[in-house]
Amino acid sequence: MTDDLSVETLDGFVGVLTMRRPPDNFFDLELVRALADAAEQLAAGDTRAIVIGSEGKHFCAGADFTRGGASADAARLLYVEAVRLLEIPIPIVAAVQGSAVGGGLGLACAADFRVAAPSSRFHCNFAQLGFHPGFGLSETLPLIVGQQRALHIMCAAQRLTGDESLAIGLVDVLASDGEVVPAAIEFARTFAAMGPLAVRSIKQTLRGGLPDRVRTAVAREAAEQQRLRDTDDFRIGLAASFERERPTFIGR
Repeated sequence: MTDDLSVETLDGFVGVLTMRRPPDNFFDLELVRALADAAEQLAAGDTRAIVIGSEGKHFCAGADFTRGGASADAARLLYVEAVRLLEIPIPIVAAVQGSAVGGGLGLACAADFRVAAPSSRFHCNFAQLGFHPGFGLSETLPLIVGQQRALHIMCAAQRLTGDESLAIGLVDVLASDGEVVPAAIEFARTFAAMGPLAVRSIKQTLRGGLPDRVRTAVAREAAEQQRLRDTDDFRIGLAASFERERPTFIGR
């Protein structure tokens, strides 16, 4: 277990996993693997629901491209670990304070439910980088908000507020600013209070086929990311992101 993840159990039935890489909580293979390991261990015990949250200003800004997060091998291995989160048999609630950007949005969508605040931001920024979405978003986001809306969000690199995300079903509960994690814990308790065998059974019925579909999706995502990584557009988009400028793409 990495020091960048804390694990806590509340009331004996709600597990809380907290990413500790403030302020942006960039992830890498080690952190995503630790999340999956911890979630599996909790689900193997008495835990009936899990909350994934974070310390600092933002829920998660995705992979840190300045530290090799964009490499093909890193992405491929990371996606293998990401699918493990979808195989957890108990409900997972993402507590999204601040922003969920890029792969951070993918992590939020890998959870079964999302709690956010009006000030929260959900940003599918891949097209703005000249890149293809990853972390299974091409499967999970359409499942949550619908195919047409997901296509718009991805192709336009939309940035959505907490209120907008609630309106389209991306967010399940809107909490007050500063109260996202407590609200997510209370939301998780509603599942923990139900019959645990029934909840597991229902999740398996509704989402049991999702991991295999996401495996297919991430294979496609990884291949497209590898292809686009070598384009001028990706270099332009990445440089513009670092400089906080609007990219001017050239289509090659």
